Amino acid sequence: MPALWRTARGLPGPLRAPLSRLFPSGAAQGGARRVSGGTPTLRAPGAADVNSFVSRTKTCGELRSAHVGQEVTLCGWIQYQRQQQFVVLRDFQGLTQIIIPQDEAASHLRKILYDTPVESVVRLTGTVVPRPPGQTNPRLPTGDIEVKVKTVEILNSCKKLPFEIKDFAKKSEALRMQYRYLDLRSAQMQYNLRMRSQVVMRMREYLCNRHGFVDVETPTLFKKTPGGAKEFVVPSREAGKFYSLPQSPQQFKQLLMVGGLDRYFQVARCYRDEGSKPDRQPEFTQIDIEMSFADQTGIQALIEGLLQYSWPEEKGPITIPFPSITYDEALATYGTDKPDTRFEMKIIDVTDVFRNTEVGVLQKSLSESRGTVRAICIPQGAKHLRNKDLESLNELAKSQFNQGILHFILRSDGRLGKFLNEEQKLELVRALQANVDDVVLLAAGEHEKVCSTLGKLRLEAADLLEARGLSLRNPSAFHFLWVVDFPLFLRKEENPRQLESAHHPFTAPHPSDEHLLYTDPAKVRGQHYDLVLNGNEIGGGSIRIHNAKLQRFILETVLKEDTELLSHLLEALDSGAPPHGGIALGLDRLICLLVGAASIRDVIAFPKSFKGRDLMCNSPDYIAPEELEPYHVKIAEPMPEVKVKSN
Repeated sequence: MPALWRTARGLPGPLRAPLSRLFPSGAAQGGARRVSGGTPTLRAPGAADVNSFVSRTKTCGELRSAHVGQEVTLCGWIQYQRQQQFVVLRDFQGLTQIIIPQDEAASHLRKILYDTPVESVVRLTGTVVPRPPGQTNPRLPTGDIEVKVKTVEILNSCKKLPFEIKDFAKKSEALRMQYRYLDLRSAQMQYNLRMRSQVVMRMREYLCNRHGFVDVETPTLFKKTPGGAKEFVVPSREAGKFYSLPQSPQQFKQLLMVGGLDRYFQVARCYRDEGSKPDRQPEFTQIDIEMSFADQTGIQALIEGLLQYSWPEEKGPITIPFPSITYDEALATYGTDKPDTRFEMKIIDVTDVFRNTEVGVLQKSLSESRGTVRAICIPQGAKHLRNKDLESLNELAKSQFNQGILHFILRSDGRLGKFLNEEQKLELVRALQANVDDVVLLAAGEHEKVCSTLGKLRLEAADLLEARGLSLRNPSAFHFLWVVDFPLFLRKEENPRQLESAHHPFTAPHPSDEHLLYTDPAKVRGQHYDLVLNGNEIGGGSIRIHNAKLQRFILETVLKEDTELLSHLLEALDSGAPPHGGIALGLDRLICLLVGAASIRDVIAFPKSFKGRDLMCNSPDYIAPEELEPYHVKIAEPMPEVKVKSN
């Protein structure tokens, strides 16, 4: 059997060796330590030779007492200069204190190191010596030693920088992005990007080496596809014809299954022309996966194993299988399809408590179709929330959902709202398991609207309580959750009589609902599954339609889409397409949650700003009219004169 095909059985041969050297048992994820100032740094993989092929012999983060007496060559940036005697040198792995001999023979070294600006790049040689008693720094991994310098070479001097390369230095995000190449020098950004690299390498090993997936690159220049987010368009030299940048490799990975590749994987670049949010970028990366002859259970098990295998050791183990909840249950219990299950405050159905109420607004709500009364209980809310907080929650419900809410405080004397009779009070307290000083938020109306409102208020209330010092959501805890049985279609906001895909038009209907496609398609569930982590969607996938006739019916009859745009896919499905399904994990969002970053921009080397601009390169930028001519593009409005630099 050729060696290439043996890789599908776990790569027992030499092809596995490079990865095993990168990730020896226990060393791949390494664990994190904290340098002075509290910034985490990844431990270097035990077998990785980070000093090969370069002029240094050691890094600034690896010297310990065991190296005392050794002569070493270090390369890095000058971080601090102190008392004309000490210099702290920094590289990607850490800090090392350099001591300058105080005798006359070393005066030239002292002059070079103190005349050279901070952040200049130097190479020096010296001897590792122990620090004097009482001068060790336990907060620094290299804090037991220093290097007594013998020679120094200035490789590049540094001008005055717009901000200090120190963790405590305050700088705006805009300034950080304008000078991203400087921001990348920070310990936190180094940690984030190296964590990302290690996780991706472990994912590659798990998918390709252990389970026979094939890493395939798919095109970036594609064509417009129906539905989904807005796409970036790229002009071509054919008049009136444009490429589109893919929102995902969705069609290509399905075509790979038709082509018999069986198992596909890619670290895929994707593009969406949408406004940026803290967890969105116009260009982003996903771990893209597709598999033939698989069902939903198999794909979920694959992803659970993938995450467990690639999960950093320092973050603690994750337990599989992950819990699962249906879309309807998620909405009814948490008011969202991406629940944060790290804390309670669940939505409780109290409709029966008010079934015979005399309160007009509740009577009216219960008389309507899908009318309901629901509530959440904020533990000890009376102690920690002020009147203005409750007013802000009420205003939020009105402004975002046009939904009124009522709030009650359970007093020590048992009082709970003036319009409730004693029986209703007892039933409500029992249903919510409320205690003294708890605050109850109650909403009545259409089921989905009420649940969505209370779901938003649940999160806002948690923010308010945590701002007052309560700990509800453990930042070091990771709660995974599968959400399944989504509706296959949603009603369009602008025209409720028309349907659109809840996921994408290639998602297969639930087998038990397929007959409803022809009578009541709005009731059909899809074989769509989302993976949620701490209230954030980090992955989504589905079993695909592999029957051309069914795919054409959904596109033409249900969604009213032009199938000409997808003729290539329909032809492929009609050419012996196997059953297949897949998923995509949002890599940026996953790493953001892993490292506890405020935004995915903190885990991307060169991100776009909130408005989708590259502040470092000033992109997008104008192009001269003559450069647009070959693409048959003319600017409708006058644009500034484009200055062309001469070579």
